[in-house]
Amino acid sequence: MKPWIKWTLAGLVLALLVAGTLRTLSARKARQTALEAQQVAQKSQVSINLAASDLVQVRSLELAQSVLVSGPIKAVNTAMVKARVAGELRGLTVREGDSVRAGQVLAQIDPTESDARVRQARQLAVAAKAQVDIAQRSFDNNRALVAQGFISSTALESSQASLAAAQANYAAAQSGADVAAKALADTVLRAPIAGQISQRLVQPGERVAVETRIVEIVDNRQLELEASLNAADSLHVELGQSAHLTLDGTDQTINAKVVRINPSASTGSRAVLVYLAVAPQANLRHGLFAQGHLTVGSLKTLALPLSAVRTDKPQPYVQLVSQNQVQHVNVTLGERGEADGITMVAITGLPEDCVVIDGTVGSLRAGTLVNTTATAAGSP
Repeated sequence: MKPWIKWTLAGLVLALLVAGTLRTLSARKARQTALEAQQVAQKSQVSINLAASDLVQVRSLELAQSVLVSGPIKAVNTAMVKARVAGELRGLTVREGDSVRAGQVLAQIDPTESDARVRQARQLAVAAKAQVDIAQRSFDNNRALVAQGFISSTALESSQASLAAAQANYAAAQSGADVAAKALADTVLRAPIAGQISQRLVQPGERVAVETRIVEIVDNRQLELEASLNAADSLHVELGQSAHLTLDGTDQTINAKVVRINPSASTGSRAVLVYLAVAPQANLRHGLFAQGHLTVGSLKTLALPLSAVRTDKPQPYVQLVSQNQVQHVNVTLGERGEADGITMVAITGLPEDCVVIDGTVGSLRAGTLVNTTATAAGSP
């Protein structure tokens, strides 16, 4: 076979192979394009029915700005009754929960020793008074004798000094008697305020020392919340601002109002203590814990419920309904606040009155058809 025939046949075979390969690639691409078109068509055909409660509208609102407060509820008036003298405790009958009146006798420390000291101090005062009388008579006699020229003025000055010393001793003895009487009165323990016994720390018959704590009295008729705020939040707090609190472990709502602000910050934490007067309620107790929000101002801005903002992407976004389709639109979040009991957030990046899908619906693919059955919540 001639060489040119061989080369011709090889060229024909190669051309056929190239043509077959091109036809195969073209058919594969056509099938892929058809499949993608079918998927797009299927996606465009997916739709979801939404009720009015599933949609919210971007509105211009007056948001109530607030800061979080929490802390223990404390009685404004509390008192710890302590022993002022040492001795055996007698007559303590009150227990936790008992009500007491201001000035009521709670107990007594054995007064035997104190009573004896009172009698001793009074007798010393009587003896000192007798010395004053003697010195007074001596001074009066010497003054008469000096006037008659029988003694010198030096003797009169000496008797006058003796009288002054006797009077000073008598005054000191009287003061000692007063101190002893005060110690005797301190053996009787009285309630300094009206309230209820919250702690009984000793038992009758025990010997107590000075400053031993006997009972604690709490007056629950006037309560307040002691809240610790950071420096930034404390700048917005003013007297008279109101707060809504929830008692820890319950759903009970408590109203409170700022009545005092500590003028200095804590040394270590730089926190500022704020005191809120709590509206009295029958089941509130000293020592309970409460938390809630303190309203510190308001802000007018475009806002959405915080639940409508999604954060499953690098930037927060909302699922906007436009032309009956879902669109994902990135938004910028601002201040948070309360409106009609719902936590709202200020947003930028959306026009007013546009409709957004609430977060309770879940994530939807962009382009999904939306069928609405009613007007969006929050629309006028």
